[in-house]
Amino acid sequence: MNNRAVALLALFLAAGILFGYTYPMWAGSIADTKAAIERDNQALDAARAYADRQRELMAARDAIDPANLARLTNFLPDSVDNVGLIVDLNALAARSGFSLSSIDVSASTVDPYAVPDGNPVGSVELSLSAVGTYGSFQKFLKGVEESERLLDVRDLSITGSNSGMYTYDMSTRFYWLR
Repeated sequence: MNNRAVALLALFLAAGILFGYTYPMWAGSIADTKAAIERDNQALDAARAYADRQRELMAARDAIDPANLARLTNFLPDSVDNVGLIVDLNALAARSGFSLSSIDVSASTVDPYAVPDGNPVGSVELSLSAVGTYGSFQKFLKGVEESERLLDVRDLSITGSNSGMYTYDMSTRFYWLR
């Protein structure tokens, strides 16, 4: 009986040592590792959801007619193409019988220390000076209105003359996608 009691006591002692040694390790680093794995699995699930949404949006974009997509790109370009804009305005003025005498392009005033507002649309200020008849000015404005580019006439000043030719000073704003 004494032999059995010693063996039983040794078994309980071994179980106690094993439990006392492994439980802190299991409760500490293994639990932390399991929590990290769970966070990683959540991140993977979020990445899968993002990839699925991206595929949906790409499919929707691919379903858009390429001609309409090109028109949309012209309407709200993804960069400021000052030279292209000036060439387009000059061609429009020439078709209208309107003569652009000066164009001044300046980016909208931006405070470099301001907090970004998250607006995906930027703008560029254009100051135009032109000479022409009132009819040619109307044709020019109609062309700006029907243009594929988004352009606002913000300010207009007209100086008259006796010859029927007027001087027009306009402040406009052109929009683009950042």
